[in-house]
Amino acid sequence: MYLFIINPRSGGGTGQRTWRIVEKLLKQRLISYETLFTKDAASAERAVLEALARREHWEAAVVVGGDGTIHSVLSALHQTGIRLAVIPAGSGNDTARGFGIPLDPETALATATGGRWLDSDLLSGRDGFTLTAVASGFDAQVAVNVNTSRYKRFCNAIGAGQVAYIIGILHTLLTFKPCRVNVACDGKEHSFETAWLVSVCNLPGYGGGLQICPQAEAGDGQLDVCVVHGCSRGQLLRLFPTVLKGRHVSLPFVTMLRGRSVAVTFEQPRQAIGDGESLGLAPLAVRCVPGALRVLSPQGTAAAQRSCQASG
Repeated sequence: MYLFIINPRSGGGTGQRTWRIVEKLLKQRLISYETLFTKDAASAERAVLEALARREHWEAAVVVGGDGTIHSVLSALHQTGIRLAVIPAGSGNDTARGFGIPLDPETALATATGGRWLDSDLLSGRDGFTLTAVASGFDAQVAVNVNTSRYKRFCNAIGAGQVAYIIGILHTLLTFKPCRVNVACDGKEHSFETAWLVSVCNLPGYGGGLQICPQAEAGDGQLDVCVVHGCSRGQLLRLFPTVLKGRHVSLPFVTMLRGRSVAVTFEQPRQAIGDGESLGLAPLAVRCVPGALRVLSPQGTAAAQRSCQASG
């Protein structure tokens, strides 16, 4: 039995449209399932826990929605040990991209019911768990601006969710001012003057495919950190096209760090986000929880083979 957790509002209504396709496929293939519709993160965790408690065994909890919907159920899945599957229906779909899950609903459903999974780390902080990345500074402000904008709804409506983030970058660039930041990675302090952003990643990308930490791996027990500092607005603007392919990591104003725990303190209040959801203005402190979540993914077979080869 599969529990489908559906957010019909994800991606400006993409969640509802995607569910119609998936529901038809489930009936055609005689797959046993139950449904849970959710519209806000505040009630999602409790509702998922209650639904999962109704049965002793579940094949997986399948989220039909975006990164924010996935974020809202991480704690419930971690508590119960139920595997996560994803049918992408959001704006950025970075969780799906990070695990190689197809964006096409039919192919994604095949992955969700295919039984291939891998163990993923989670980021644990004051506000709970995060799967993709915790970011603060410029890119977090971009996400907040995009999520509260009218252009996001328009871009989602025409199937161009990534364009909303490009508009958001230009919008935020006009008003954002960099400041000093202290980053403690496994207790070692690093200070940067005029820092634009600090991103702590479990997966390579966010923001609709920006490869901010291209070397990040979900199950390596490490957090990857990207700090952008000491550059002009023009240099920052020119940086973003390179982030699409992860080529920014060699630039002189980009510093990459790794560790199991990371604390970030900006000199001035800065927005922070986890899986694209606002975490407020407080300083960040996150740690890696290795192998905390099982995710159904086409990458699972290759991961299992590498594990067997390593142990052999």
